[in-house]
Amino acid sequence: MIRYFIQHPTAANLLMGLLIVLGLVTLPTLKRETFPEIKHYEIEVKITYPGATPLEIEQKLCRPLEDAIDGTSFIDEVRCEARQSLAVATVKMQESGDFVQFTNDIRSAVDEIDNFPIDSEEPIIRELGRTQDVVTIALSANLPKTELKDLAEDIKQRILRVPGIPLVSVEGFSKRQFQIQLTQDKLRLYGLSLQTVATRIAQQNLDLPTGEIQTAERDYQIRVNDERRSPDELKELVIIKGEHGNEVRLGDIATIIDTFEKAEDQATYNNLPTAFLKIRKNTQDDSLRILETVKQFISDEQQRLPAQVQFNLTQDFTSIVNDRIAMLQTNAWQGLLLVFIVMWLFFGSRYAFWVVMGLPVSFLASAFLLVQWGISINMLSMVALLLALGILMDDAIVISESIGKHISLGKTAVQAAIDGTMEVKNGVLSSYVTTLCIFVGLLFLNGDIGQLLYTIPAVLISVITISLVEAFLILPHHLQHSLQKGADQPIPKIRQQFSDAFEKLHDKVNGWVKKLIIYRYLFMGSVVGVFILSVSLLVSGVVKFSAFPDVEGDLLQARILMPVGSSLAQTQRTVEKINSSLQTVNNAYKNEYEESLIQGLTVHYGMNMDAFEGGAHLATLSVDLLSGEQRQLSINQIAQQWRTELGDVPEALNISIKEPKISPAGRAIYIRLQGDDLNTLSQASHQLQKWLSGYPGVSNLMDDLRPGKPEFTLKLKSGAYALGLTSQEIAAQLRAAYQGIEVLETSINLETYEVIVKLDDASKDELSDFDNFPIIHPQTGAMIPLVNVADISVNRDFSRVQRINAQRAVTIYGDIDASLNNTQAVFNDMEATFFTDFKQRYPDISLSFEGEIKEGPLTRNSMRKSMLMGLVGIFILLSLQFRSYVEPVLVMANIPLAFIGVIFGHLVMGLDITMPSLLGFVSLAGIVVNDSILLVEFVKKHIRADMSPHAAAAKASSERFRAVTLTSLTTVVGLTPLLFEQSPQAQILIPLATSIVFGIISSTLLVLFVVPCLYTILEDCGFITMKKEGLS
Repeated sequence: MIRYFIQHPTAANLLMGLLIVLGLVTLPTLKRETFPEIKHYEIEVKITYPGATPLEIEQKLCRPLEDAIDGTSFIDEVRCEARQSLAVATVKMQESGDFVQFTNDIRSAVDEIDNFPIDSEEPIIRELGRTQDVVTIALSANLPKTELKDLAEDIKQRILRVPGIPLVSVEGFSKRQFQIQLTQDKLRLYGLSLQTVATRIAQQNLDLPTGEIQTAERDYQIRVNDERRSPDELKELVIIKGEHGNEVRLGDIATIIDTFEKAEDQATYNNLPTAFLKIRKNTQDDSLRILETVKQFISDEQQRLPAQVQFNLTQDFTSIVNDRIAMLQTNAWQGLLLVFIVMWLFFGSRYAFWVVMGLPVSFLASAFLLVQWGISINMLSMVALLLALGILMDDAIVISESIGKHISLGKTAVQAAIDGTMEVKNGVLSSYVTTLCIFVGLLFLNGDIGQLLYTIPAVLISVITISLVEAFLILPHHLQHSLQKGADQPIPKIRQQFSDAFEKLHDKVNGWVKKLIIYRYLFMGSVVGVFILSVSLLVSGVVKFSAFPDVEGDLLQARILMPVGSSLAQTQRTVEKINSSLQTVNNAYKNEYEESLIQGLTVHYGMNMDAFEGGAHLATLSVDLLSGEQRQLSINQIAQQWRTELGDVPEALNISIKEPKISPAGRAIYIRLQGDDLNTLSQASHQLQKWLSGYPGVSNLMDDLRPGKPEFTLKLKSGAYALGLTSQEIAAQLRAAYQGIEVLETSINLETYEVIVKLDDASKDELSDFDNFPIIHPQTGAMIPLVNVADISVNRDFSRVQRINAQRAVTIYGDIDASLNNTQAVFNDMEATFFTDFKQRYPDISLSFEGEIKEGPLTRNSMRKSMLMGLVGIFILLSLQFRSYVEPVLVMANIPLAFIGVIFGHLVMGLDITMPSLLGFVSLAGIVVNDSILLVEFVKKHIRADMSPHAAAAKASSERFRAVTLTSLTTVVGLTPLLFEQSPQAQILIPLATSIVFGIISSTLLVLFVVPCLYTILEDCGFITMKKEGLS
């Protein structure tokens, strides 16, 4: 087939055209996103039980849930959070399970539970992680809150009519309510209870189908519709009717307002009242296309609405994709240009053009495969394509160099192309299969990081497969054509000078090889020594390990946690203080760099993602910063300045200033304590946090176990029952007054409203109001002060109880500034200095690590397993090819040589070894053996030609010098621009590029010397014998 494609005038061009067309057709369908989707395999079960305490929720909801779910197959972990009035259970599946079947099993298990409290609501079950945030539209206007909500709902409907925007939700508001507020004075005046008022409203507020009338001609539907859909209509309801036709209407005794359930659910953007329209996408949607559509919608909508209504984009997680793709494209073009220059220096422009042309052909054709496999254009797939810049050139260079050698022997262009390709065919094929052995194993890495890194081997496998086809069937045809056309062209002076210089270097290296073969034992001992030194740098911690490099975004948050029970006004005063310190940092930046650091400022009350609860004691202040490319300070530096400027805030429990996005490896500090006693867990947690706070770079420490609101507990006095009062009656009246009675739910326009009857705030804002709360006797109607029939005691429970795998747990969270410290180093030190004493002090508490400390080893171990399996595959393949057990070891000796470069490269660049670094090294294992394979092939060929192993090894090293240098040089120059990229977006890529660039440099420098020396050492030991021509 190779001969056919070389000699056929059109076949190679037709195949190339087909590959290009396939790529161009499928390229527009590739979705774009920042990182590949990580499947979480988690199901959330949420159950509301109004008024219940966390301890009550734990007993009556969490435990039955755990018992019901317990028998389900493939459960990895069950977490249940007991909060005020709410249980949230999260069930995580093992990666080996079938998620559809798992979801059905969990739904069935929950549906079978029959011992939930009567007052609890129906469980809501949903899959987590099915959508991803794209951008948030801040709709700001100086309007009443209800009007702003109506406007937001109207715009939401308009957005949903736009094709290409899949999911929109309105945020910044709680449930819409018609609140019917009554005073104690009015209730006493008319002898009414809240339950009575609620019942009479419900009796006159009805929308109900009541049947059909069927006549001979047609059928008619009957409906009673007497539902009140506005405060004015509700005011007209009759509550009391006198004997003489006189009436007391609801408006006479109550204030009716259109409002929201929770006053603290409010938000501002740049100090204006704001509604947030959050745009999300499904896994199949393209983030950038959605963002472009949203921007166009805003542009059109702004012209329609009044000038005082403002649109702003905030929490933009998508524009950064554009920045990253642009950065990688720039690096790709620079790398491609450098590769072309290198090829031109060696082969000339025509030759270089066709060799380099294999790259776009392979990239375009692989786009077709990527679409079939569901892989997107993202940070990691772009890195894989950059990495492929060098790898793809190897086959093309080996073939073109071989063809060039045969031309120099005086053969015709066609014959040289055929002979040159056939000579290296076996070596190139085995190089491809060895590379495949490594990359296929990397497709099956475990953990979230493994899911993330899956993209790189998948892209590389597709690209190198296409490039192999291109190198064998397309390239030789074009090269022989170029040789025919360019045979008589003079060589440019610069190329001639380079060629002469390269030949001198070649001769020098050849001389060194011959000398080193003589001193082979000393040389190999030195190489082993350097390898041991490099390993010791990693083991001793001189070069540190961390799971994943920090990737900077453009969003910074201050997450505020006040004591539970703090009023909204108190929280607002703290937010003002935090905002003031932020403005000070911004002004200092503006004075120094003459541009504002803050692009937008959002305040969300009642929300803190670290607190796992809601309430007036929470707030989040989000800052949209100048983009990473434009700002002069890193996000960690800005956060530290903000903390310093803010200082201590004694009234707050915790203020965390941090980036909202969590690394794919998970949180830097994520420690889980499990036991039965909450007080002991709390004590142990605080001791652990105190120790952690002593390490430099550790910040934002907090746990998820906190005291709840002060609680009044009532117990009936001994004579209360004799008076005709029961606990149930008193609880019902108190619940109606302080929590409210939901009369009904009604839909108005685009919203669902609750109609709530409750006491007005003025009747319940003093403790004395509670003591003297009038309990209405169910038979006589007499009013009895609460304090007369019940003993009231004060206590305080925890605001939230978490259970993990049926045991109570406390989780400690925190961040580590990677520029100041290293997660692994902190935990190693704690293992040596703290944990032993801690476990002795708290023997009943179990300690486990999640986040980065768990995810890192999980993926690292599966990567190690994949690499070992790959190496076994390479050994088997080479053993079959070379018909030897010893010679494969020669080839694979190049892998530890690459490791030397990886370690010293990270030391020189001042980087930690991370998962991308290890992926780069594992990838190298598949790349660097390729040079060794052809080197050993040539040694064996010369031995068969009756040369001594010493001479054969030296000659093979000399012959392969040009090809080895060229393949390594193209890979290095292709990735070098990325190595010096200053963009914060490149921080995830630089460790991977460092591994490959420095690994290839070290393996190239050493392979030309080590393989010949090792070959002769093996011959000294009698492992290799001379074989005559014709023997194999």
